[in-house]
Amino acid sequence: MTVLPEADWTRRADLALLAETLGPDFMRWVGGAVRDTLLDIPVADVDCATLHRPEKVIDLCRAAGIRTVPTGIDHGTVTAILDEGPVEITTLRRDVSTDGRRATVAFADNWREDAARRDFTINALYAHPKTLEITDFFGGLDDLAARRVRFIGDARTRIREDHLRILRYFRFQARFGREVEDTALAACTELAETLKGISRERVAMELLGILALPDPVPTVRLMEQAGVLRVILPEARAGEIAALDRLVAQEREYAVAPDAIRRLAALLPPVPSLAETVAARLRLSKQQRARLACAAARTKQDAELPRALAYHEGLACARDRLLLAGASIAPLDGWEAPDFPLKGGTIVARGVAAGPAVARIMRAVEARWIAEDFPGEARIEALLAEELARQ
Repeated sequence: MTVLPEADWTRRADLALLAETLGPDFMRWVGGAVRDTLLDIPVADVDCATLHRPEKVIDLCRAAGIRTVPTGIDHGTVTAILDEGPVEITTLRRDVSTDGRRATVAFADNWREDAARRDFTINALYAHPKTLEITDFFGGLDDLAARRVRFIGDARTRIREDHLRILRYFRFQARFGREVEDTALAACTELAETLKGISRERVAMELLGILALPDPVPTVRLMEQAGVLRVILPEARAGEIAALDRLVAQEREYAVAPDAIRRLAALLPPVPSLAETVAARLRLSKQQRARLACAAARTKQDAELPRALAYHEGLACARDRLLLAGASIAPLDGWEAPDFPLKGGTIVARGVAAGPAVARIMRAVEARWIAEDFPGEARIEALLAEELARQ
């Protein structure tokens, strides 16, 4: 018998209340919280499975004073709003039909049947809320110990049920895998083209999730070898994967947190129009699109005047472009772009008629001020005098 080690989340009073509310024999903790506790890594979310139907879950929680939100009630999921964080409660299910994009499910009364519809063995571990005893139907504990990511049952069947499981496989392989499981990789390679039928938002979510991991390079190379990267990001080539490798090294050198958009930029040629196309296809947010396009506008000259780059493009984009260029970001540490202090009225007061000449002089002074690394007002006065003398 394997027992889940105690962790901060297993001692939460609000979770104990939820377990008592649903009945300890009618629910189990399942999925990532169980897996990550066994690996002794921080737990982000807690989910539970239950024998109760969604309506019964809502009624039981209401009687206990626990607020619920029917986040996915058609598929059996209700979210309990607890003091220390929400918990998704999902009724045991079995698949009735699938088409690779969505599933029609029916509620079930059998824990093994519920486990059988999950993707990987390491995600199908259930823990009793009182005893913390783990139920493992498909060898997930052994796979977890071996750091092996293995589909439940036949890998091709699991992928045909939900094509996005290909990308989930690579994300989990990057997080938890030590060696590549040949059967899983062969199935992902064979069925890579099925990803074309998945919504771009779902593809983007998984791709960015992979790129945000500490070192996604080995997994991205594996995706390229399997023909998966060509399907979801055809613009990426071997040279860009090498650029991603260099970027990850730069991030480590300067203790910069991993960033999925910056890393996506590394996988693309430095062509802003291409970045815009990719951003639109992946349905990225407006902010993400702007950042990707700015990173794609990088040039070899970016490293020459890093603060000038930050002044024109903003600190975030400047850091991205310097890291992508393999340049130092130290000049930007603790630096904030100053406001250009010269005003048009000052130039008019020196005898220049309001109009295009004022704007031209301001641009000239500003350009020299930036090139000289933003000197103080005394130097700006001197620069202005020099420009006025040229008129």
